[in-house]
Amino acid sequence: MTTEVINETDYSLDEAEFAALAEYVFDQMHIGSAVEMSILFVDEEEMERLHVRWLDLPGPTDVMSFPMDELQPGRPGRPVLVGNLGDIVICPSVAAAQAARAGHSDIEEMLLLATHGMLHLLGYDHVTDEEERVMFDLQRKLFLTFLAQA
Repeated sequence: MTTEVINETDYSLDEAEFAALAEYVFDQMHIGSAVEMSILFVDEEEMERLHVRWLDLPGPTDVMSFPMDELQPGRPGRPVLVGNLGDIVICPSVAAAQAARAGHSDIEEMLLLATHGMLHLLGYDHVTDEEERVMFDLQRKLFLTFLAQA
């Protein structure tokens, strides 16, 4: 698994922690070592530009996902072996504001958003109540078990 983590902001973060999260999620979702993905951290201006361009929505958002090869999770003994999962874009300043409201750290918020983005790249969504329940239950499980083993 190759995860490129690029921080284009002044926000200080440990890129290796996000790569470790990706490795953990990939392992849990049966994604093989030849699959690629990137996580990009951008400022509010760039996030707003992406938000308007791709979703026609105003203002910056916390996270956006851009799937490439439309990969689905593998299964035990049958991992997804090759492909480009896509890109996740996170805005640290928006995440920090959300973290303050939720009462946890900026990094925890961004790790949660990265987990959320990876699930979107794997085809999960939260349009219907059932989809939301499935995606958010899996997101919570992956996020909390990553934190517990880190």
